[in-house]
Amino acid sequence: MTGKLVNLSRARKARARSEKARIATANAARHGRTRAEKQAEAAERERAEKGLDAHRRDPE
Repeated sequence: MTGKLVNLSRARKARARSEKARIATANAARHGRTRAEKQAEAAERERAEKGLDAHRRDPE
């Protein structure tokens, strides 16, 4: 009837390591891009913004 013994310090540290790994992968996806990829995304964002501005109604 005994459950599995868990060292709480190890469990806390393991949870912190997994959280840091999750944050690191998110940062790598966000910042680990080539210059061409960044410029392509900026151009796409600019094109989309201009498209929205072109359809904006004039304030009256």
